Amino acid sequence: MMNRHFCCLLTLLVLAGSALADIKLPAIFSDHMVLKRSAKTPVWGKAAPGETVTVEVGGKSCQATAGEDGKWRVELDLSNSPPGPFEVALSGKNRVVIRDVVVGEVWLASGQSNMEFPLKGTIDSQAEIAGSANPLLRQFLVAKKFLPAPAEECAGQWTVAGPEASGTFSGVGYYFGKALQKELRVPVGIIHSSQGGTRLELWASPEAIGSVEKLRLENEADRKAQADYPAKKQAFVSAFAEWLKAHGREDKPSAGVPKGPFTTENGWSPVMLPSKPGKETLGCGAFWIHKEVNLPASAVGQPFRINLGDVRGFDSVYLNGEKIAGTSYETYPGFGFRRYYPIPMERQKEGANSIDIRIYAPAEGAALLSAPAQFYLGAINLAGEWLLKREYELPPPDAPAPQAPVPARDILASAMYNGMIAPLTSYALSGVIWYQGEANSGRAYGYRVAFPMLINDWRKKWNADLPFYFCQLANYGAKTHLPAESDWSELREAQSMTLSLPKTGQAVLIDVGEADDIHPRNKADVGERLARIALAKDYGKAIAFSGPVYSSMAVEAGKIRLKFTHLEGGLVARPLPPTYPIRTLLSQTAPLVPNSPGSDLEGFAICGGDRNWVWADAKIDGDSVLVWSDKVKNPAAVRYAWADNPTCNLYNAAGLPASPFRTDDFPGRTAKTVL
Repeated sequence: MMNRHFCCLLTLLVLAGSALADIKLPAIFSDHMVLKRSAKTPVWGKAAPGETVTVEVGGKSCQATAGEDGKWRVELDLSNSPPGPFEVALSGKNRVVIRDVVVGEVWLASGQSNMEFPLKGTIDSQAEIAGSANPLLRQFLVAKKFLPAPAEECAGQWTVAGPEASGTFSGVGYYFGKALQKELRVPVGIIHSSQGGTRLELWASPEAIGSVEKLRLENEADRKAQADYPAKKQAFVSAFAEWLKAHGREDKPSAGVPKGPFTTENGWSPVMLPSKPGKETLGCGAFWIHKEVNLPASAVGQPFRINLGDVRGFDSVYLNGEKIAGTSYETYPGFGFRRYYPIPMERQKEGANSIDIRIYAPAEGAALLSAPAQFYLGAINLAGEWLLKREYELPPPDAPAPQAPVPARDILASAMYNGMIAPLTSYALSGVIWYQGEANSGRAYGYRVAFPMLINDWRKKWNADLPFYFCQLANYGAKTHLPAESDWSELREAQSMTLSLPKTGQAVLIDVGEADDIHPRNKADVGERLARIALAKDYGKAIAFSGPVYSSMAVEAGKIRLKFTHLEGGLVARPLPPTYPIRTLLSQTAPLVPNSPGSDLEGFAICGGDRNWVWADAKIDGDSVLVWSDKVKNPAAVRYAWADNPTCNLYNAAGLPASPFRTDDFPGRTAKTVL
């Protein structure tokens, strides 16, 4: 029986699958779920071939018949549905009841670690979680699964926001959903599907990867390398073992973790780590390095890692006297493998913790080659003075050692899409929020093609023109005191260029980052800025959603005048703070030194035809900005906030930061990565 509230459209899906007698539902159709309010909200599952399935919602019912493959599907008209909660009952040869179902807005939150970052790790999380009870805000956490082909289903569960559960929500997703729910007064569901450290290519479908020749060829090469790698790895292990034995360089029994005292009289000496490439000083043999670190209470009991970078030699890592990780020549994947080990929570303790690392280096001088900013234990930077003790020394080898194969990618293109996105593509969405890009910064020019490719790909898979709102990379890394090229700036530029696609929006985060933490803990501003975009573009709210965006330039008497859109009440030069954050988890800051002392605006650089960039003076002049330098008589181009971690202060009256930009089109540092 058809009616205006619940119009059921029967669609038989002709797909491979097994026939099951009982009604079976994907995990996303489960207690506490949020269904999108729309005229065609799908519900689907499996039953016996030819079985009639009745779906009852809010006193209304409709039916579908399972096809030969056992699959059935209905589309519910929920356009005028009250928010609930309801029970959804499905009847056939068995009966399934889904409880506490609400109807409202559903957004997919995806990307890498900054989207994955949990609410419990954010600034002021304890107070936020304690007051987070909200039965109309919910998250479905998609279980992590990396697959070689698209899956039909994924594991996961819905949870309702509250003190017992909110800490596990995506921090960005939580604050985004909270802002929408507060303004719209309807249920909001966040489907959270993300994974740290992932390239964009892992989230695109196989069809999308195949549509870009360079990505297709790379993927084919990766698959071949992965297939060939096990045999090459085994050959290396055998050859290396024979080399060690033939040259008398096998490791000697160790007495275990040194107990101290860590004094010069006991054989210990200070050494600065990480090592400088090409200047290894430890030589061959076996060595111990030791350091004491203090873990604050806020860091204990949370998942974190120790990052040692590229270790030359084979390492054994001990925390408080117990081994937590290590890499031997049998387990060594190959050249360039970064030692990035998880720290078991049960091994952590507040206050003093000892780190001891034994390095066995039989073939080349022992060294730790991480960049200083990437040498850390959780939130604590380990760069600096360590204590070193030689267990035994070996002379330089008289014959070169066998070389390990280059590691094959352990996760191939489309793996995340296959396991964590493909199963969702029939679920009705309001839109997508996305935080990713750090893993693609080294090939930022390629992102100009790859990012629009992914957005169009997902829209095609959902068969919907989904709104797609994304986070521009936050500021991160050491402050630079001269204008310079920047991979992260080029990635931000590629993100901004993607705004040419319809129904896209960008949350600029150039003011929420931390110099020494790639995972800034301020996720409230991130989620709220994304929510501003959605509220303005999708829900008709009269709210500012963008900071100033560069639109044009003109040269005027030795100065460059810049015009902007999204003034939102006018341009503002926000006062610079006296310090900037290094790591908020450790309350670390550093003095903020302006690059253009005396200038109203910071962050502008200017050059002439020689492309010699210098810091510029800049000031607001009505609805534009004037930029100049006494060192550049005939200016040709301007850049703003063009650095990994720029010092900049241009905002609009709505309090939103200007997006980084450049007026030139000079080839960038990653130009060779263009697709």
